[in-house]
Amino acid sequence: MRTLNLQGIFFYGGKMKEKVLIEKEKIDKMLTRMSHEILEKGDNVNEIILVGIKTRGIFLAKRLKQKLKEIDSVNVGVETLDISFYRDDLEKKSLDPNVEEAKFKLDLNNKVVIIVDDVLYTGRTSRSAIDAIMSTSRPKAVRLAILVDRGHRELPLRADYVGKNIPTSSKENIKVHLKEIDENDEVVIIN
Repeated sequence: MRTLNLQGIFFYGGKMKEKVLIEKEKIDKMLTRMSHEILEKGDNVNEIILVGIKTRGIFLAKRLKQKLKEIDSVNVGVETLDISFYRDDLEKKSLDPNVEEAKFKLDLNNKVVIIVDDVLYTGRTSRSAIDAIMSTSRPKAVRLAILVDRGHRELPLRADYVGKNIPTSSKENIKVHLKEIDENDEVVIIN
């Protein structure tokens, strides 16, 4: 039986399963810091395009866009990306997948493309995003902005901009909740 206590922790038969690690205010500060880091990198801000990975990466990219505008009055482009077609584990997800190749409204050629996602784990999602972008474009640079890096990489990838590093065991899971789809902003760990 699942019960919820006043601290927002789920219990199953007396064992803790979910714990809030980061709340709304801290997420906002993390995004502000990441925005400053993007501006300090030295890239021409007029060449930056944020590419949010479906689903939560899209909302994080839009928030970063807003932060960049507030901090430096720049208006960067934002694209969305569904990497399903580029996943190397596609056959495990569905026998008859309904996926499409990446299509971008903005021209990513010779731009600084910043891939935005919620959690970096094995690196396979980020690799898939890079494959999708490179299948249609030749950016000047591709960078990676991640809200939470939980470790356990299987590929030689690292994020250029990280909100928070949260070391985990492979038995734990990190979940980012965003108000746009989850009704609240928080990062939880699930045991």
